[in-house]
Order: sequence, then structure tokens, then C-alpha cells
Amino acid sequence: MNDRLKSLIASIEPVDCHLDEKIQAHLDNLTKPKGSLGRLEELAKRYAFIQGTPWPELPVGKSVVVFAADHGVTEEGVSAFPKEVTYQMVQNFLAGGAGINVLARHVGARVNVVDIGVDHTFPDLEGLISRKVAYGTRNMVKEPALTLEEVSDAILVGADIARDEFPKGNGLLATGEMGIGNTTAASAITSVFCSRSPGEVTGRGTGISDDAYRHKIEVIERALEYHQPNPGKPLDVLAMVGGLEIAGICGLILGAASKRMPVVVDGFISTAGAVVAKSLVPHITDYLFAGHLSVEAGHKAQMEFLGLTPLLDLDMRLGEGTGAVLAMGLIEAGIKIYREMATFDGAKVSPGNEESGRS
Repeated sequence: MNDRLKSLIASIEPVDCHLDEKIQAHLDNLTKPKGSLGRLEELAKRYAFIQGTPWPELPVGKSVVVFAADHGVTEEGVSAFPKEVTYQMVQNFLAGGAGINVLARHVGARVNVVDIGVDHTFPDLEGLISRKVAYGTRNMVKEPALTLEEVSDAILVGADIARDEFPKGNGLLATGEMGIGNTTAASAITSVFCSRSPGEVTGRGTGISDDAYRHKIEVIERALEYHQPNPGKPLDVLAMVGGLEIAGICGLILGAASKRMPVVVDGFISTAGAVVAKSLVPHITDYLFAGHLSVEAGHKAQMEFLGLTPLLDLDMRLGEGTGAVLAMGLIEAGIKIYREMATFDGAKVSPGNEESGRS
């Protein structure tokens, strides 16, 4: 592990929960029965913990970072789409025509597109953040997907982008990704860290047939048998069976946490990055919100590993950050409830008693 990455990891502290009593007292003094706004109250409290204050500020901005990269394992026929779709979708993101663009506009979030490992040479394109670490990964079935140096470089790219987006930390970030073949890498990573068989955590990704699905599981089994990855060595696992966009997402999470900034994690591939981040920094989940529950088979196992409960369950599996940006509105709603709702004292409303509640 290089010195910059060591320093980044060492800089991330657990959130300080000593304000719990004061924050909860304010929530309980709002003009409503205690706990009646459910998870919105939980979101407000967790956001206040992250900011380290009983009076959290609203985010100065919202941003989704879409990391794009290719995967050498597509040589094994694990996807319904050719790898060329990766760079074609990057161009679609930049043109504003993808699902993530529509939903980001809906919630008022910026879309940042990062070429961290696309197997394509782009011309100068307005809006594209060019931070290419390599032209895709190698075929994990035959050799390590990445070198340890490439893994560290990709993590640091993600961390730098988090810090560039909101230097003072007061923002709300969402994770996004694009990469044909990346559900195969995410399934392999999930199998290793969540102690599940590939068959338990592998889904159909881009919508492959039954035969292709069985083949995909076999490919992951072969890769894991070849490498024998050790979950106690997270960077090695990323090098053996990971992806550059997954490493970038891991870094985005680490960089945001180092600035006490919350991250809304998207679906299965993004959460694979969060799983690696937790393996590096066990308390990293203090800074994470799970945007939604993907229909990909392994996402529940990832959620159990992280100890997070998704905010939405909409049968989505697009990726790109779509579920995460939708959840941003709920987090903002919780903060606004905390900051803007009248208190019993201020509104001169009788709080009643806990037994009676509100009919």
C-alpha cells in the first residue's frame, strides 16, 4: 500500500455520537408524535452525526460521479452486450441522454463522468473527466485483473474527485458506474467478502439467457479457484478480480469520509466498492447511505455485510447511480424536517403524552 493511500485511510475517523441525546431531543420536540416520521428522522440524525453538529447545514450541492471502465473478462462471454457499449454510453452520459442524466436533473444533482479505465481513446470531450488508469482490466480467469499499483492509483483517483467536488465537505455525493462485464467483477468481490458462493451472489446483469447465466457463474468460480483470494487482503482481491470503476468508487467513499461528507451508494456494482472500502476502514459505513435495493442477486448479501438498510426498493438494476440520486431527495427531506419543522415550544402546541399518541 502506497503512502498516500495509507495516509488517506488513517485520516478517516468514526463519527462522534456524543450529540445523540441533543439531536434526539430536538427530533422529539418537533410538532409530531415521537418517531412518527420514521426513517426520515433516522436520516436527519445520521447526517447530523456526519457533520458533527446538532444543527446540520443543508448540502451546498449534490453530485453523482459515474466511473466508466472496461473488463477483460468479457472475453469469456459473460455479458449480453459488447464492450463497445461502455464508451458509447460515456458519450450518451455526456450528451445528457441516459437514465442517470434524467434522474439527476429531476433531483438537481450534477453528473460527473470519469474515464478511469475505458478501453477506448476519447477525443477531447466537454465534461469528460479523463483519469484513465489503464485501458480496462485483464481477463481475471487467466491472470490478475489489475496490478496493485493500478488498484492504488484508481482508489486515489476516486478520493481526489471526492475532495475536488466539495473541498469543504458540505455536499452530498452519489456513486455511479458504467462498464460492460462489471457485474461479473462485483459478483466475484461479493463472493469473497460476504462468504457466499458465486451462485448465491451472481445475477443476470444485462439480461443474459439461462445458459449464459450458468456460464457466468462458472467463469467466476474458475477465477476464484485460480486466484484463491483472501478477504483479509482487500487490495489483493481488487487486483485479482476487481474493476477500475469499483476501485474508483471505493476511493470516492474514502475521500468523502476523510472530509466528513456523506455518500449515497447505488446498486450492486457500486456497493461492491463500498464492501471493499469497509474492508479497508471498518467504520466507513458511518458515512454511507444505501440508496436502493437492486434486484441483482448479491445485493442483499452486500447490505448485510455493510449493516445498511436501503431507502428504496423499486426493482431497479440499471446502475449508473440512478437509485442513489433518487434517494438524495429523501435525505434532504429528513434534514429539512429537522431544520424547518416547528417545535412544540415554538409553536405553543401541547405535546400531549407518549401513551396517547395522535389519533
